[in-house]
Amino acid sequence: MKPLSDIATVTVRELRPILRGPLFLVVSLIQPLVFLGLFGPLLMGSVDDAVFGPGGALQWFVPGIMVMISLVGTSTMGSNLLTEVQTGAHERLLVTPLTRGSMIIGRALKEFAPLVVQALVIVFVAMPFGFSPDPLGAVLGVLLLGVLGIGLGALSYALAIAVRHQEWAFWGIQQTLLFPVLILSGILLPVDSGPGWLATVAAFNPLTYVVEAERALFSGEILTAQVGWGAVAALLVAALGLFVGVRSMRRSPV
Repeated sequence: MKPLSDIATVTVRELRPILRGPLFLVVSLIQPLVFLGLFGPLLMGSVDDAVFGPGGALQWFVPGIMVMISLVGTSTMGSNLLTEVQTGAHERLLVTPLTRGSMIIGRALKEFAPLVVQALVIVFVAMPFGFSPDPLGAVLGVLLLGVLGIGLGALSYALAIAVRHQEWAFWGIQQTLLFPVLILSGILLPVDSGPGWLATVAAFNPLTYVVEAERALFSGEILTAQVGWGAVAALLVAALGLFVGVRSMRRSPV
C-alpha cells in the first residue's frame, strides 16, 4: 500500500498551490478563450459549414479547444519541476521516504483536476452561443481529456528532468513540438481540407484521434469507432508518459 499512499501524498502536495491560488486556472484559460472568441468567428466565416457536419462550426470547434487546453496547459507543467530543481526543493524531496515513481505519478494525476475545471468553464462559456453538448458524451469527453493530460503532464516532467540544468532547453523543445502537434491534430482547421501529405502525417499524431473522439462524444456519438480510437490514443499517451516519467525520475541524480 505504500506506493499508493506516496502517490496520494504527492498529488495532494501538488494540488495545494492550485487550491490556495486558483488564479492560475483563470490565467491558463485566457489563450483558449481568445481562440474561441476571435478565431471561432473567423472560422465560421471562411469555411463552408458542410465541412463541420450537422452541428455547425461551434460544435466542431469547441471540443478541439478543450484538447488545446490539455495540450498547452500540461505541456508547460515541467517548468514547475525546474523551479523546484533551482530552489533545491526537488533535491530535498528525493531524500524523503517517498518512492521516486510516486513523485511523477502523483504530479501527473494532479493534472486531472484542473483540466476538468477548465473544460467545464469552456463548455458553459460556449453554450449561450449555440454550443449544445450531449450530457453523457460531455462527461466522457472530459474524462478522456483527463487521461490525455496525465500522459502529457508526465512527458513534460520527464523533459524537465532531462534538461534540469538548462531551463532554456525546456522551453525551446516544448515550443518546437507544441505547434506542429497542435496544427496536425486538426484542432484549429480541418486537416482533410489540406494536401494529402498533411493528412498522412496527421494520421501519426495521437492527438488527431483524441480530437475526433471529443467531437463525436460532445455530439452524442458515443459507441463509435472514432471514440474507440480516441480512447486508445489517450491511454497510450498516458501509459507512455508515465513510463518515461517514472524511468526519468528513478534515474535522476538530483
